[in-house]
Amino acid sequence: MPPNTTASSGQKPGKSGRKKGRKARLFLIVLVLAIIGGIAFGAYWSVSTVRASFPQTKGSIKLDGLSGPVNVKRDGNGIPQVYASSDEDLFMAQGFVQAQDRFYEMDVRRHMTSGRLSEMFGKGQVKNDEFLRTLGWNRVAQKEYDTKLSASTKKYLQAYAKGVNAYLKGKDGKDISLEYAALGFSNDYTPQQWTPVDSVAWLKAMAWDLRGNMQDEIDRSLMTSRLGPKQIADLYPEYPYGRNKAIVQEGAYDSVTGTYARTGTASGASSTAGTGLTGNTEAPAGFQSQLSGLYDVLDKVPTAVGVNGNGIGSNSWVVSGSHTITGKPLLANDPHLSASLPSVWYQMGLHCTALSAKCQYDVAGYTFAGMPGVVIGHNQDIAWGMTNSGVDVTDLYLEKITGEGYEYDGKVRPFSTRKETIKVAGGASKTIVVRSTEDGMPLLSDRDDELVKVGKKATVDAGAPDRGDGYAIALRWTALDPGNSMDAVFEMDKASDWTEFRKASTSFDVPSQNLVYADTEGNIGYQLPGRIPTRAEGDDGSLPSPGWESKYRWTGYIKQSALPYEYNPKRGYIVTANQAVVDKDKYPYTLTTDWGYGTRSQRINDLIESKINGGGKISTDDMRQMQLDNSSEIAKLIVPKLLKIDVADPDVRQAQKLLEGWDYTQDSDSAAAAYFNATWRNILKLAFGNKLPKELRVKGQCLNVDRVDTTGPADADQKVRECGERDADQAQPDGGDRWFEVVRKIINDEKNDWWQLPKTRTQKATDTRDELFGRALRDARWELTAKLGKDIDTWSWGRLHRLFLKNQTLGTEGPRFLQYMLNRGPWKLGGGEATVNATGWNAAGGYGVVWVPSMRMVVNLGDLDKSKWINLSGASGHAYSAHYTDQTDLWAKGELLPWAFSDKAVDKRTSDTLVLEP
Repeated sequence: MPPNTTASSGQKPGKSGRKKGRKARLFLIVLVLAIIGGIAFGAYWSVSTVRASFPQTKGSIKLDGLSGPVNVKRDGNGIPQVYASSDEDLFMAQGFVQAQDRFYEMDVRRHMTSGRLSEMFGKGQVKNDEFLRTLGWNRVAQKEYDTKLSASTKKYLQAYAKGVNAYLKGKDGKDISLEYAALGFSNDYTPQQWTPVDSVAWLKAMAWDLRGNMQDEIDRSLMTSRLGPKQIADLYPEYPYGRNKAIVQEGAYDSVTGTYARTGTASGASSTAGTGLTGNTEAPAGFQSQLSGLYDVLDKVPTAVGVNGNGIGSNSWVVSGSHTITGKPLLANDPHLSASLPSVWYQMGLHCTALSAKCQYDVAGYTFAGMPGVVIGHNQDIAWGMTNSGVDVTDLYLEKITGEGYEYDGKVRPFSTRKETIKVAGGASKTIVVRSTEDGMPLLSDRDDELVKVGKKATVDAGAPDRGDGYAIALRWTALDPGNSMDAVFEMDKASDWTEFRKASTSFDVPSQNLVYADTEGNIGYQLPGRIPTRAEGDDGSLPSPGWESKYRWTGYIKQSALPYEYNPKRGYIVTANQAVVDKDKYPYTLTTDWGYGTRSQRINDLIESKINGGGKISTDDMRQMQLDNSSEIAKLIVPKLLKIDVADPDVRQAQKLLEGWDYTQDSDSAAAAYFNATWRNILKLAFGNKLPKELRVKGQCLNVDRVDTTGPADADQKVRECGERDADQAQPDGGDRWFEVVRKIINDEKNDWWQLPKTRTQKATDTRDELFGRALRDARWELTAKLGKDIDTWSWGRLHRLFLKNQTLGTEGPRFLQYMLNRGPWKLGGGEATVNATGWNAAGGYGVVWVPSMRMVVNLGDLDKSKWINLSGASGHAYSAHYTDQTDLWAKGELLPWAFSDKAVDKRTSDTLVLEP
């Protein structure tokens, strides 16, 4: 039987929601008309089917397992604040409420993390499941739960699962979500009970998308098929420490104590200049094709929070009270993740009616549906934000296969093996064998037939062992070892000061995040947490390593006390935006060779310093305005040179004039921003993109290139037709700030080799920078003429730079009509790649938005009720709820919602109250 209710389900929108309610009704009318017309798979879907899953938000519901009543107060945007008298009741209610709004999303997430997508979506997901089973996220999560997590964490996870299952009790799929009604037409899938391990496994998916430099490791190796060592070095320049400040600017590693100290004796940078591949920058012959096959597998894995690890960025900064209007700190955060519907984040407050040993939490912020606790936010004493640190916690190894084992230090060791059975909706189950090395590295190459074939043919240098039965690719990754990150979530949520916060951070094993901190006492801080490996001298983790030599294995992990941090720095603020954590001359360990290049972080530093140096004090709205900064740093570098080019074509000259007097801001209505970004895209394509190997170029983009790696005599000038192989949102050059730095390094070298292009049937050769820039100006003019029309008065950046929000399952691969029902958009956006308002696009593939500020928040430590927040979509995962995308228009405009925290402020904003009773 379903939970006993004493009020009818459904929720009346408040005054602010009436307009959105009218939109929802219009959608319903369209749906009904479609049904009458015999659409929707030929089945009858009534309005009641669509509304059946809407949550009850008023009255009361009895839940077995509660020890006392719980109040769930929702504001006009459907954002819940939960009040309970015990920790267990609080997290049980959190599970129930999140399942009310987002269970389908939660269910898909746990099927992804456990490699069981085929159970929901059929044979099309078998390959993904094979790869996910090979990684074994769910197995690691189970080990964490069994052996690593604290007793209190387990208790909270169990309470959360109990709440989710209380929601599921007695419900059919159609009672839970519209998507289940759609799935019901193709299979008899029924949601299963939630388990604590389902929640823990989500952290593995999060860690996968934020895993560091694995993609760069693959790309560098793939480049060796067409580029030499110097050219590859050109495309991966060193971090500009002298221009873009690192996060930690005070203190140093103390070589005497082996800790990071606020003041210490620097021991100098580590001399780890090797590549991990036999001491040079060239990968073994044949290995490039193997890595290309691996990339294809990785690219098809569903993303959890990011774009398969590429382009992931975030902004978070904190300003001390000495520089703010309130006299207390202000903390801002906006993580940059894939755009998804619903948003990856779920806003929520978790409040004990009275703080005590029995009930310890008074916290609000952003949660993940499917996981208890608050991930980013504030409690009554402290606030914290996160950005991806980008530290290198993954390495690929080339393993030499011999018989049923692999070679290691001259001996053959047996693989550890296990069988995995994948159930397939509407089809036969499939059993696979997963092989791992003795130290737990899974063989990723087993999941792709092409990798196996190429591995048998791969050749390496003379120092490598004989080929035998071929080579394979294995993965070493910190997240495949059981850890305590779930403990960290609960510990941070109740931390009351810097000491407790730092202690909590020591449990945050993966993913390693930059943690920014502030408290109501006026303190600010930064901590780098995580389980970060150390490597042997000469191995910096930038390229795959030979697995047959023990000297390339990890040598240990950096001590927590040795990880960089700052506390109340003299400058009075801390900025993290994926830049280098610490100056390489102040730290002995190589954290990564692939930092973000600091374009966004330095812009934020400059904005803060400009305000401070001008004698001003920073307000909450100043922090919001900084989050919306659209300035293009690469435009500032390139536009002055573009304007000096003599353009003969009057149409191109007309477009060039758009750049005269442009202030370099990328507002959605800016024609200049549209033309500059098109020019930048064409500069990248001409100077770099067309010279990259096919494995990195856009799928379907075909070029005549010099023939390489021939098997017989051939003319040196022989050309072959070669087509790109990468999806548009993953190809290179993507136009991010690594490419800003590449161009900056050569911008004043007017005859650099990268500016030179050969003559073709339709184009003259280019020998100089200005010749190539001139061609890019022309190509951009005609590209935008084709896309936006010849009249430049109608051009705007927002017409090119559009955001579509798509349901991540049926909204991308379902029938067209279902996609129409589940998806929303477009929104015309400002911002761009490597701007503070980071609405990312991939210059190799087009102008569409591929990742976004997934939420924005500004916490006011002087008065928490004056904090502000916004989500990308809305609280609800139900397609026709008034709260499906009710925050998106505000988000797109850069507006924030009030964030009530105190009892009085929450009551003032409450629209609906639901009482959960024992």
